[in-house]
Amino acid sequence: MAMSMYNASVPLFRQLLGSLKGILDKAAAHATAKNIEPTALLTVRLFPDMFMFSRQIQQATDMAAGGAARLAGVDVPTLPTAADSFADLQARVDAALAFLGTLKPAQIDGSEERDITITMRTGPMSFKGQRYLMGWLIPHFTFHVTTAYNLLRHDGVELGKRDYLGAF
Repeated sequence: MAMSMYNASVPLFRQLLGSLKGILDKAAAHATAKNIEPTALLTVRLFPDMFMFSRQIQQATDMAAGGAARLAGVDVPTLPTAADSFADLQARVDAALAFLGTLKPAQIDGSEERDITITMRTGPMSFKGQRYLMGWLIPHFTFHVTTAYNLLRHDGVELGKRDYLGAF
């Protein structure tokens, strides 16, 4: 049996966004336990030209919610924009998860040939639904989740693979 577009997207997004919630909790607890100003973790990056931790969370949530919306052919949701605290980022993840919870398989299944155009700094990029999901959306989403995990792990937050994988 072929895997549906819904089953290839929304469950993965929900699983890894759930793991981000746990990672954010551990980061906040780490900052408190070690008397670290939370901003130090929220703004961490490995190199000046990369997005900082908080922006990685924003990108991951944008990819999951916006990408699923495009596949479903519905309006891309507006997520909370504040990113000045772990609570702000939790609210953003919660909003993305809530949106994903509104989508039904019938809205996304059959979107393999749907025309999807996204706007980039360099101009529009157009895809068919399956190529968008498999070649653009999943790689970008997992990149930002992985980068957020690695930034905190690099800065001493005690995280392991189970934290990244989340609940199945």
